[in-house]
Amino acid sequence: MSRLPLIGVTACTKQIGFHSYHVVGDKYVRAIVVGAGGLPLVIPALGDLLDLPVLLASLDGLLFTGSPSNVEPHHYHGPDSVPGTAHDPERDTTTLPLIKAAIAAGVPLLGICRGFQEINVAFGGSLYQQVQEVAGYLDHREAADQPVEICYAPAHAVHIQPGGLLAGMGLPEQIQVNSLHAQGVARLAPGLRVEALAADGLIEAFSVVEATNFALGAQWHPEWQVAANPHYLALFQAFGEACRKRASQR
Repeated sequence: MSRLPLIGVTACTKQIGFHSYHVVGDKYVRAIVVGAGGLPLVIPALGDLLDLPVLLASLDGLLFTGSPSNVEPHHYHGPDSVPGTAHDPERDTTTLPLIKAAIAAGVPLLGICRGFQEINVAFGGSLYQQVQEVAGYLDHREAADQPVEICYAPAHAVHIQPGGLLAGMGLPEQIQVNSLHAQGVARLAPGLRVEALAADGLIEAFSVVEATNFALGAQWHPEWQVAANPHYLALFQAFGEACRKRASQR
């Protein structure tokens, strides 16, 4: 009997009382089980304390999650963040090296929202910090005063580009996705291929060209109620299949 693929899920740091905790949203670990058919393993944001080769040798896949925090702009030579912007430097020092190491090791990976942005930064790209303030782009943020079901409801269309990973999953040329972000890709990193675009031209998904295994980033949140949305589910199932293939070969 084949075993469930072990899929690492990146954690954020959060101060609770006197102590710092490593936390992961329930919707991400739940989507690993329900959507990808895997066994989630939380990866703490410990930076250099993690032995990346040993960690990657133990995993069949990696999910880089969304987060309330933004990548610190010095990682992509961007201007200082506006006051009050949430950052998580411990996560940055964990995920950015882990992305490059995972690609080199052939570990399947999926990046969502912050994770999508981390992949772009790790490969040398840059970010808009406030997309809604850039001429020509729409406001991609959620309505903060609405209930969560409204915030995560489909908000706009994305156009799937032909010949890529998403098209290969059988997704139609246009799908509806949710939208809950202020940051976005400014300069696409070398080695990344556009997989989906919003109507305003903002990059909504990309794949890693040099990857020998599944490597995809999505700006929207396909983990949200993954089993109820066939397009979101197709993405997680493709990721899970790549993880199962790696598990069978290890």
